[in-house]
Amino acid sequence: MTVFDDGERPRGGGPWPIWGIPLVLSLCGLVMIASLSLRNSMTGGSPYAQIVKQCVFFLSGLVLMFACAFSSLRRFRRWSGLLWFIALLLLVGTLIPGLGVRVGGARRWLDLRLMRFQPLEFLLLAVPLFLADRLDRSRREGFQGFLRPTLMVTLLSILPLLFQPNLGGTILVTLICLMMHVENRGWRYPLMGGAFMVVLFVSLVMIEPYRMRRFLAFWDPWSDPMNKGFQIIQGLVAFCNGRLFGVGIGKGLQEDEYLPAAQTDYIFPAIGEEFGLAGTLFLLSLYAVWTIRAYRIYRRCSNPFLSVLTLGLTMSIIGPMFINIGGVTKLMPLTGIPLPFVSAGGSAMLFMWAKVGILMRINKISLGEGRREREPEGC
Repeated sequence: MTVFDDGERPRGGGPWPIWGIPLVLSLCGLVMIASLSLRNSMTGGSPYAQIVKQCVFFLSGLVLMFACAFSSLRRFRRWSGLLWFIALLLLVGTLIPGLGVRVGGARRWLDLRLMRFQPLEFLLLAVPLFLADRLDRSRREGFQGFLRPTLMVTLLSILPLLFQPNLGGTILVTLICLMMHVENRGWRYPLMGGAFMVVLFVSLVMIEPYRMRRFLAFWDPWSDPMNKGFQIIQGLVAFCNGRLFGVGIGKGLQEDEYLPAAQTDYIFPAIGEEFGLAGTLFLLSLYAVWTIRAYRIYRRCSNPFLSVLTLGLTMSIIGPMFINIGGVTKLMPLTGIPLPFVSAGGSAMLFMWAKVGILMRINKISLGEGRREREPEGC
């Protein structure tokens, strides 16, 4: 019986909520991005450029989802180590001048000429696959079982992120790895590791001046309202302007660029302004229902590999949601993590849909519909 299991496993259901809810979220994001893109026409740019690009990413994500949903997990498991290694190489590539793109003082993107690619999103797919396989194969117990593979995979994964620097991605990868270990081996050592990582993160904030300034702006944005605190304040203003039902689509102050990064990091306040509290609660309810559905898949997985993988993939989707919404509502410092399925951006959209496809495949196997395909043990 797994750590989070508390009784009889629930019976199955159709897979449609796993892909249907992200579909609704993506469509909401497209509507919001289209509304925000209208301001491009004021500066001579095409008002349709951003929305057309996002539609291409969305359709490509759907294709990738179907490809993953109809692929054998045996292949994903067999190549999980290579995928993880490639993800690490791509992260290192962001640190190479000319290949990595510096945005806002950090190197988190690769310039692929046709598009900018964020390797963190690939890592958030590769880590659950690889660590689930390692945890299932490892026979070590106690601290040795935590040291290898969990701590080793965690440290090697976050090292390039610390050099970018990408504190939000570091926190997210660490959380995913520790929670996967909890599911497989228990709470004791992940709690110790988590305490150590908290000390490390606090130290990283204190020794880096720009991180300290960001933290102080989070703590009291009104102390520097026109500089470091401007984005936080404008996000809160957007929520206030929206009230219960919003000011209406296309009528928000973001159209005049009062809210920086409204299409990416701050799309949730933009939705709050144009659709009000009702719109934001609708989005939160969609995430809640999707999480419950993913939890039901997790509960049905009797195989350790599948249960750990399901938990890791779910955390890699829901974790960014909590980090993004916590940042824009001033519950925690903003770390530049996009809102899953909603924010503009290609890398996140593609790999989020790939995870949905794998979860659909796990759902099919857990319902016993994949037996005739002769999946190997654990897949």
